[in-house]
Amino acid sequence: MGGELSGNEEAQILPDPAPKQGGWTTFPLIAGTLMGSSIAVSGWANNLIVYMIEIFHVRSIDATQTFNMAAASTSLLPVIAAILADSILGCYSVIWTSSLVSVLGILLIALTAMLEPLRPQPCQNGSGMCPTPSKVQFSVLYSGIALASIGVAGTRFTIAAMGANQFENPKDQRVFFNWFAVTLYTSLVLGATVIVYIEENVSWALGYCLCVAVNVVGLAIFLLGRRYYRHVKPQGSPFTSLARVIVATFLKRKVPLSSRAEDYYHHKDGPMDKRYSMPTKSFGFLNHAALETEGDTKVDGSIAKSWRLCSVQQVEDLKTLLRIFPLLSSGIILCTTLPIKITHRSLMPLQRIGLGHVFNMTGMAVAALVESKRLKFAQIHHVSDHPGSIVPMLVLWLVPQLVLVGVGEAFHYPGQVTLYYQEFPKPLRSTAAAMISVVVGIAYYLSTAVIDLVRTVTTWLPDDINKGRLGNVYLMFAVMQMFNLFYFLICAKCYRYQSPEEGNKSNDESCEAEK
Repeated sequence: MGGELSGNEEAQILPDPAPKQGGWTTFPLIAGTLMGSSIAVSGWANNLIVYMIEIFHVRSIDATQTFNMAAASTSLLPVIAAILADSILGCYSVIWTSSLVSVLGILLIALTAMLEPLRPQPCQNGSGMCPTPSKVQFSVLYSGIALASIGVAGTRFTIAAMGANQFENPKDQRVFFNWFAVTLYTSLVLGATVIVYIEENVSWALGYCLCVAVNVVGLAIFLLGRRYYRHVKPQGSPFTSLARVIVATFLKRKVPLSSRAEDYYHHKDGPMDKRYSMPTKSFGFLNHAALETEGDTKVDGSIAKSWRLCSVQQVEDLKTLLRIFPLLSSGIILCTTLPIKITHRSLMPLQRIGLGHVFNMTGMAVAALVESKRLKFAQIHHVSDHPGSIVPMLVLWLVPQLVLVGVGEAFHYPGQVTLYYQEFPKPLRSTAAAMISVVVGIAYYLSTAVIDLVRTVTTWLPDDINKGRLGNVYLMFAVMQMFNLFYFLICAKCYRYQSPEEGNKSNDESCEAEK
């Protein structure tokens, strides 16, 4: 009929359906963004100390301190980025903004290598006299380092949370975190080898320009995928609701608890969650915050006094944080666990973390043995009597300890990210992914303090390590990990998984904290 359209004509007129959002379709985009950012940061950061010493004539101790500050920033600042992503901006905005800041920072560092006015003149041959950089030169360099550090801090763990947000199934999330770790470490290796080689053997300017280029490519890939991402809207600061639970608990501390589920406030929880229809008994004193009393609610059922009444879900969110913090703190000192029975099931996050720390502790012990062997070679060949000489020992001796530590990190890094992401309250998902970075940052400062203490009270770490006892330091860290074993075991034994899938496989609940 003349008024009807054929199937092909109708298909041409109908608009294209919206692309499917989320799922594995987005993984190449997330991985491309991560690779660009990670190759860039590995390329400029791994050679930063050498660049400052050789080009800017900075003393080695000052260059090391600058690197330490940059490393600390990339470890501690991700939490701020995560809070912004969870509460105000969302992951997408935080990632592209941070990537842009990173590009600007690396560009400033590259300019110091490209433009002579932005770097000091070379040292005079044979005289040992090296010009001191001007304030402007230092300002440009340090500004670049600061911006690049802030940029990578806002990108790496926020993109981990955004990537996990693309999946509904916890199993898919675990697989994602595994591939995320593979992509991350592959990128870091590429930056630390290819880019660093170019900087050392071709030119600093070319190496840093490549860092800028791969970062820009990563940012472009991320922006091009905008229509395919599943965007989770920020819901305001989740920390405010946690604070309300504490205040409401204090205000109602004298109100007796009820054994009836209907006496507790569920209105803001949406559909009734059977797990939370009655508040859990762990940390039972917090249940006062969800107990309804006269005047707490309005006629329509909404909360009248937000700092006096909280929902059961809000109370349980705070309990979850209290349960997981002991496990979080046990990761500051690399911990270990007893042999774990491996079944046909995939390893649960706590098991993976434990296995990772076993490998890490073993790596420290092997490092002590290798150092003992190296020291014997140094004494036999009187290396200390000839400054600048090298111990006649194959570098392959370092392979076993590095492999053990690498395998350990392959277990505990994705294990920790998965655990925190799945177990933290939903409003804190981005913050959860960044918590491992906080652990690394705190551990970084702790190890620095321990080394300073060792240098103060012992002679293990003299300027000439051939006259010291570096092996004792490795053994000391191994012993610290063994002591931390007991703390980790108690925390792991008493912890109960909050996610339904893991809850069915979790360990005994008998140790769950009471009141």
